[in-house]
Amino acid sequence: MCSHRSSCPSADAAGPHIVSAHPEQGWNLLCNGAIVFDDSGELLPDGSVVAPHRVFAGLLAVVA
Repeated sequence: MCSHRSSCPSADAAGPHIVSAHPEQGWNLLCNGAIVFDDSGELLPDGSVVAPHRVFAGLLAVVA
């Protein structure tokens, strides 16, 4: 599915490749089986969930 030589990185490691992109639906499937959503949430291969970790616009610092 991807170009990793030995095996794909685990779900908690950096570096997995997108193997199926669905920007119109707001999600991507990674080579390690994780699904990453545009809102920064994740569904991991073991069924566990990483909640979205967005910073709301009102909390962002404005640089002038």
